[in-house]
This record gives sequence, structure tokens and C-alpha cells, in this order.
Amino acid sequence: MTDPANPDPARSFGGVADSYDRGRPSYPVDAVKWLVGEEPCSVLELGAGTGKLTEVLVGLGHDVFATDPDDAMLDILSEKLPDVRATSGTAEQIPIGDSLYDVVVVGQAFHWFDHAKALAEIGRVLRTDGRLAVVQNERDERIPWVRKLGKLIGKQTGRTEEGGFDPTSILDDSGLFSAVEAQAFRHWQVVDRHSIQDLVQSRSNVATLEPEAQEQKRREVLAFYDGYGRGMDGMQLPYNCHAWRAQVLPHAHLVSTGSTTGRHEVVETDEEPEPKVPLAKRTDTAVRLPRVITDPENGDDDLLIDFR
Repeated sequence: MTDPANPDPARSFGGVADSYDRGRPSYPVDAVKWLVGEEPCSVLELGAGTGKLTEVLVGLGHDVFATDPDDAMLDILSEKLPDVRATSGTAEQIPIGDSLYDVVVVGQAFHWFDHAKALAEIGRVLRTDGRLAVVQNERDERIPWVRKLGKLIGKQTGRTEEGGFDPTSILDDSGLFSAVEAQAFRHWQVVDRHSIQDLVQSRSNVATLEPEAQEQKRREVLAFYDGYGRGMDGMQLPYNCHAWRAQVLPHAHLVSTGSTTGRHEVVETDEEPEPKVPLAKRTDTAVRLPRVITDPENGDDDLLIDFR
């Protein structure tokens, strides 16, 4: 959860998880097919949130393991998708073994990562010839009324949830992935008088405001909606869904150095990594895979197991 005295936008969504689930758009099926493929495969989802992208992946027949750093978001995902394995975890310290997944997918979350650490971890958990898939919904603000709405909602200072996001240079500079392929897919979200309020309340720059300021922003957006006279009929909010994919380089196999810092090294090898036994499937939403954490209060590297 976010510390009210020092709010972290990346961890601000748990308190607005319900609004996030009601107000945020899904992803077009064609985009997900392009990213992950149509043949069922094993998918690790980072930053899964309330399961917007997870639902599409499962609907296409993929075996998904969903992770997110916020338990409140995952609670909603598990309630909607009780057969999907889900656990708390970050992209910088992924709670699984090496070389287990065909695809690592990230929806609406890549911009929050510490990219150097996260890409090393992603390379570690991907199988040889595995793929990283990144997808981001952006409102189409070429349309005047959508641009006005965007100005009312605002953007998070320093980091972008929408508008101008492109991971290509980050992936290219990492040296861990092949040339990045990109596609864009257009889709629409139906919003009404209720869901447009959820949309604004789910934004990180709004979620980190004081309650009075949040309420003011909600009223401004609601007045904007009412000004168009759409009432309960709703309106079509246009999005461009931007998708990027890249294969992990076959000669770069990331292995653990055994360091407690979580560092990894790149080993040049032509050998297939030794297969690992996948995690057992968990269908009980009340039981989550344990998180390994350190004890900062004791000032040492003792490991604690958190079974929340």
C-alpha cells in the first residue's frame, strides 16, 4: 500500500482496485494473439493487476501464472479467475525458477519497472527462444473531446501510463533480446456516467492525491461527461493498443550467481538449459505462493517467508 506521507505512484493502485477493475479498458483479442500466439503456451504475466489482460489470455487457452506486487489487485483477479495461479511478486525479483515460461507478458506496467533488474529476471525465467511481450493502451487524443478528457485526468509526473510510451530503446540497449517488433490495434471502451468516474479514480496521479483533491477531480470529469449530454447511454472512448514483442537471445542464458543481491550473469552457451519442474497449479484463491523477503529491521540478510 502507499504511504500517505510519501506516496509511490507505482504502488498506489491497491486502494482503488475496485475502480481500476470497473474503469480500465481491456485489450483487443487480435493484439494478444499477435503478442503471444494462437497456440496455447505457458505465460508469466507481470503486473497483472485485476486481470484485465489475464482474462483475454485465458480465453485464448494459454496457461497463465499471474503476479503483481499488490495483494488487493490480485484478490480481484483471483475472484474473477479462480483457476489462474496468482501470487504477489515484482518484476525485479520474480518468484519462480529458471527457464520455465514460453512468454513473459506485461500489460500497462512496464514503465513502472527498474528495467535493468527486471529484464535480467525476465531473461532468467524465459525458456530458450522465449518471448517478451509488452502491451499498452493509450487513449486516442487526436480526437478533440478525448484530448480534453486527457487534460482533465492528467498524467503522472516523471512516468507515463499513457502517451508516448515505447520500450524499444530499453529492450535494444539491454542486449538480451532480438530486434523489437511493433504493431498497433484500435479498439473502443464503452464508458458511462459511473465508469468514467472509476476511470479517473484509478489513475495513479489521482490516487496519490489527498481525498479532497481526488473528489474535486472526480467532479470535474463528471461535469465534463454530463456536458456532452450522454447520460446513461454512454460514449465510445477510443484507444490505440500498442504492442511490442522480442525474443530472448538464444546465446544469452541468464543464471543466478547465488548472490543475496539478486544479481545475475550472462553465460554464453549453445546448450539447452536444464528443464525445471513447473510450479504446481493452485486453484484455492485463499492460498498464495509464499513470498521470500528480507528482514530490514534486523539489518541482516535473514530470509522470512510471507504466506499472505
